[in-house]
Amino acid sequence: MNFYFPTVFIPLVSATVSAGFPSPADDYTELSLDLNSHLIERPYSTFCIRVRGNSMEGARVYDGDILLVDRSLSAQNGSIIIGILDGEFTVKRLRIEQGQTFLLPEHPSYDPVAITEANDFKVWGVVTYIIHKTQKQ
Repeated sequence: MNFYFPTVFIPLVSATVSAGFPSPADDYTELSLDLNSHLIERPYSTFCIRVRGNSMEGARVYDGDILLVDRSLSAQNGSIIIGILDGEFTVKRLRIEQGQTFLLPEHPSYDPVAITEANDFKVWGVVTYIIHKTQKQ
């Protein structure tokens, strides 16, 4: 699955923003910022997918968010992954304990899923970034 990501430059203000005490803002733009170059290391193995549901809210993954997923990365214990479980895409945290694989939701209303030999399961990719609005509009 290869996608082309066109380069779109967004203005980058030369001032920094204080997360502590307020500081005066500069009133000019220093350069442009290409988000692709900052967010996508491997463009030919990266794709975006929209989240539907609330099972990962504890990991700050919300309904409607867009996930950047890199298929070339190896999933590690604790990675948030996109998996295909019995023909359905799912986003969960990967947990491997004593040779057993689990898909962990991060919401108290959902139970962990133990992957067994009866399941058709593949890790499709590793989530590298989560894009969501800070406020609903």
